[in-house]
Amino acid sequence: MDLAYVWFFIVGVLFVGYFVLDGFDFGVGMSLPFLGKDDVSRRQIINTIGPVWDLNETWVIVAGACLFAAFPEWYATLFSGFYLALLLILLALILRGVSFEYRHQRDSLRWKAGFDRMIVIGSAVPAFLWGVAVANIVQGVPLDVDHEFTGSLLTLLNPYGLLGGLTTLLLFFTHGVYFVALKTDGQVRLDARKLALRSGLLTVVVAAIFLAW
Repeated sequence: MDLAYVWFFIVGVLFVGYFVLDGFDFGVGMSLPFLGKDDVSRRQIINTIGPVWDLNETWVIVAGACLFAAFPEWYATLFSGFYLALLLILLALILRGVSFEYRHQRDSLRWKAGFDRMIVIGSAVPAFLWGVAVANIVQGVPLDVDHEFTGSLLTLLNPYGLLGGLTTLLLFFTHGVYFVALKTDGQVRLDARKLALRSGLLTVVVAAIFLAW
């Protein structure tokens, strides 16, 4: 087998692993406004990913390193053309990580509520923008003769890209809610199972439209 195919497979597995594992982290973070009725339930939800969220993020670092080593031109085009979108993803991940670490440093409900909002934003932004990026890669983006991206962030925010973002947002959300249902008990688990059923149906519809397009 050609070495390029081997590396393509390795990079693909790493990115799929990242989307699966960090995907439910995003979903858990986005579920806070829907399942976190009080501070106890929100703490219960956050604790489900407490031991794993930072480890799950390393998948994308390894995937990026492999992409740089095996396909430097692809890496250069991707990270320069999608620079602003990837920067927003990075800032959101930092925002989420800081919130996980600092949320419990004070007993103030206002303090915790502020970091909870940051967790939701830091989860929803990457979940949406990763879908926008993947959809544009599948659809194709404008490149010049030097393989440099000639568009802008607004070029990426086309109807197909936005639908891709909505699809991954809903997929990660549903994945996260199911994870909460598996890792908790009591009222949180009951609410998570009900929410997962509703969001799952909506996800199937949106994903079907995306795939058909």
